[in-house]
Parts: sequence; structure tokens; C-alpha cells
Amino acid sequence: MKFVTSLVLCLFVLGCSSQSTHHQHYAAASVQPHIDYLKSFPSQYVQPRNVEVWLPRQYFLNPQASFPVLYMHDGQNLFNQKSSNFGVAWEVDDIAQQLMDKGEIAPAIIVGIWSTPKRRMEYFPERAAQYFSTQDAELIAQLKQHLGEGKTTDYLADEYLNFIVKELKPYIDSHYRSEPDRDNTLIAGSSMGGLISIYALAEYPEVFGSAAGVSTHWPLFFNNDRMGPAEKLRDYLRTALPMAGQHRVYFDFGTATLDQYYEIHQRQVDTIMVDKGFTRGRDWVTKKFPGAEHNEQAWQARVPDILKFLLPIK
Repeated sequence: MKFVTSLVLCLFVLGCSSQSTHHQHYAAASVQPHIDYLKSFPSQYVQPRNVEVWLPRQYFLNPQASFPVLYMHDGQNLFNQKSSNFGVAWEVDDIAQQLMDKGEIAPAIIVGIWSTPKRRMEYFPERAAQYFSTQDAELIAQLKQHLGEGKTTDYLADEYLNFIVKELKPYIDSHYRSEPDRDNTLIAGSSMGGLISIYALAEYPEVFGSAAGVSTHWPLFFNNDRMGPAEKLRDYLRTALPMAGQHRVYFDFGTATLDQYYEIHQRQVDTIMVDKGFTRGRDWVTKKFPGAEHNEQAWQARVPDILKFLLPIK
């Protein structure tokens, strides 16, 4: 009788334990990620723009925990196809949440910084222009005119980074449970957004621990007919990019549409990475995606690769 009573008690306890675990799992699944919309975030450096702050499910399930922060450019294209410039979003929020729930990446806050009509000059590595020859500068002036921005358009990348580092990041760190240190402050973008991400790492190596250049627009133009400015951009990287040891860098490129011009540049940047002491597969990767085009669909497909590199489980 004592044995039967113990068995019944054991089954009862196990049953309760199983039911409790199921309830906790259900409760966890019912907690949804959330986006805070910061409309027209003000700045003394650049024109106001929208900022979206995505908080994963884990942010609410672990109210005592703090989280890395990934800053991403062209924020209107990240989460919602309705706000995306081309009707397709990266779906970073959905993909990130799935990877976090599976334990494949570390939970993190993702900040989407919308771009403005001044995007190209805000994302153009400003100090690289100091390396331009007179001919290079004339080519860039022609490019500005072609884009309808006018020859007198100023470079704005330094101001844009001031906005992120001196205004937006302090706001995020004071209003959300972030890990504000370098190792937990990440930055990423595509095309010109890739350029400004690498520029951010070079200009603020004490702030950003990792950067991702997705289909980085190394040519600066729309083909490889004029290579001078791109070569001077690499001269800047040879000087300004930090030596390996405290940073991690992700690069990738496709082979179709605009991406078809990138490989010749990326291979030379890879040489710079080696010279700086980075080790492929450890603190740096460059990935080639044959057939991939220069668009949101292609970048959406690569989001898992990008996030797994930037947010590894430690």
C-alpha cells in the first residue's frame, strides 16, 4: 500500500511538473516581440528621421537581463514591407526571433535607423575623400550631379555617425536594458549602408565591436569604369581600420545586377583584412552568394548568416 501510495504520489508530481512545464512554454510562446516607433528622432547633427526599436520576446521574458544592440541602416526596409522602399522587407524581426527561440543566436535589441533623401552623402565615408586626387574629386562631383544632389552637396557621414554615437546610442542605453560596451554594440547595413558600417568601425573602434557590410558598395559608382575613388577608399581603410584583436567583421556579395561589380573590390579589401591580422572564419568572414542580386530579397535570404556571425551564442 505504501508502495502504491508512493507511486500515485510520484505520478501526480510528475504530471504536475509536466503540466507546469507545458504552461510555462505556452506562456513564453504567448509573449510577443515589440517594436517601439520613435518618430522624427531629433538631432543637432543631421535631419530628424524615424527610428524603430525592435525588442525580442526574450526582452520581456527576462526582465532582469540586458541585451546587445544591433544598429542597422535603411531601417524602413528591415521590418515592414509597407514602409520598405521597394515593397519587400528584410524581415529581420521575424527571422531574428526564430533564431533566438531556437537558441541559434544571442537575444538582442535591433535598432532600425531610417534613411533620408540625403542617404548617399550620409553613408559616404567622409574621411576617405581626403585621399582623393583632383581627378577623383571631380568624378565624385559628377556623380553627385548625376544623382541630382548638386555639386555643392556636403559629405555628411561624420555628422551621421555623431548622431548615432552621441545622440541615438545614449538614448537607447538610457531607455532600454542594453549592454552598452563595445563587444555588445554592433552595426550593419547593405550597399552604401555597408560602407557606413565599416566606416563606423574605423572611426569609432572603441564604440562598435562588430560590423557587417552586406553587398558593400565598394565601386562608389554604378560599374567599374572609374576605379580611382574606390582605390583611395581602400587607402583610407589601410590607415584607419583597426588591427585585429577586439573586433569582428562580416562581408558578403552576390554576383548579379549591381553586385556583379563587387568581387574585384572585395578581394582587395580581404587582403587588407589579412594585413590587419584578421583571421577568416574566426573574427572575419567574406561570403560569396552566386546568382544573388542587389536587392532586399537577396539580403533577406542572408539575414540568418549575418545574424549568426554578429550574435553568436557565447
